Amino acid sequence: MDKFRMIFQFLQSNQESFMNGICGIMALTSAQIYSAFDFNCPCLPHYNLVYGLGILLVPPFILFLLGFVLNNNISMLAEEWRRPQGQRGKDPAVLRYMFCSMAQRAMIAPVVWVSVTLLDGKCITCAFCTSVPVETLGNASHPGLSQGEMKRVLARIPCKEIYDGQEFIANEVAIRYLRCISQALGWCFVLLMTTLAFLVRSLRPCFTQAAFLKSRYWSHYIDIERKLFDETCAEHAKSFAKVCIQQFFEGMSTDLAAAHCHPPRKAPADVGEAAEKLLGITDQGSMNVALKSWHRCKPPLHLHPPSLPSGNGWAGEKQPPAHLPAPRKEMAAYYSRV
Repeated sequence: MDKFRMIFQFLQSNQESFMNGICGIMALTSAQIYSAFDFNCPCLPHYNLVYGLGILLVPPFILFLLGFVLNNNISMLAEEWRRPQGQRGKDPAVLRYMFCSMAQRAMIAPVVWVSVTLLDGKCITCAFCTSVPVETLGNASHPGLSQGEMKRVLARIPCKEIYDGQEFIANEVAIRYLRCISQALGWCFVLLMTTLAFLVRSLRPCFTQAAFLKSRYWSHYIDIERKLFDETCAEHAKSFAKVCIQQFFEGMSTDLAAAHCHPPRKAPADVGEAAEKLLGITDQGSMNVALKSWHRCKPPLHLHPPSLPSGNGWAGEKQPPAHLPAPRKEMAAYYSRV
């Protein structure tokens, strides 16, 4: 049990590494799901395109959404975006940085799915089998077939067991042609995503280093502030529950002592420490008001050093402190009677 607790604390303290690991697991899972998926092309002219492109695009969209759902920062981003202005302004650059960071991790699994699908070639073969150039690869001078009948025959290319158009174009020739195009698109897609990731990860901080550092700092601050606030609330709730339960049992002890003429027991010392941790918030209404105030009006990001009060109203910002008068020296003279 202690080992699991240590692992959980490590993952909490290294959330970025944890999310990178989750994204890697999702990428491997997407590839495994595709390899285990039973691909069955309908081999119908009006359904092949929908089925093939659906398998190519719909699962990546689902994996992209799952990447956001599994990221704990999505709720923090929505809370920061929707919260009232209050005494703290909202920086759009920080919100964009947080969203882009989550989007980069969420796109790993969809990119792996699209790459594996294109390199395999089944989706492109199913979707565009009716667009095979029969004039170039086969015999287009076969009499007695209309354009619709020709498409119906070509739509059966992915299904070898029911394909009956060998006199137009060989089944193996059409499949090799479409798979070659699909693999070329797949490698171009991998090259494009790799180049784009390189540009985003390495060149972006070079051009906007100051803005990049500012956005990263305040995004980390928002994350840490939320964690500390949750920990403080949990500690306050624990102290609140301890004092409430202790007061309940003290009341029961007092009633039982009055009934049986026994002196009530003294409260333990840790209850007093728990009461001090409540910080004066000792009822449900006050706690609800505090939580509502935190949501509506968070404290400004401006820490004031303590300043000495003075009679002329100096606050320590624009006016220099008044010079304090020098301490008076007291001299004592001693006279001798001799």
